[in-house]
Amino acid sequence: MDRGCNKRDGENEMVIQYPLSTEKAIKLIEMENKITFIVDRKARKKQIKDDFEKQFNVKTEKINVHIKGGKKIAIIKLKAETPAIDIANKIGLI
Repeated sequence: MDRGCNKRDGENEMVIQYPLSTEKAIKLIEMENKITFIVDRKARKKQIKDDFEKQFNVKTEKINVHIKGGKKIAIIKLKAETPAIDIANKIGLI
């Protein structure tokens, strides 16, 4: 089994599915420069990082993931030079 970070057979599958807009997610954007997304359940951190950096043309510092309610949630910490609020505005989250 290939454990690499390449996308599976369907090359068009998106790793990042949609942003999370809960109160906690908005607070993370404003206070800690983190943005939260629901991602593909089978995606690995490297895949999430590569897809996010490619889509938004930014650099990430750290990615935390957890599964809640059958969905995989990725909390992406951005580098200091890129405010998460800018990404949130770009995607219409705020």
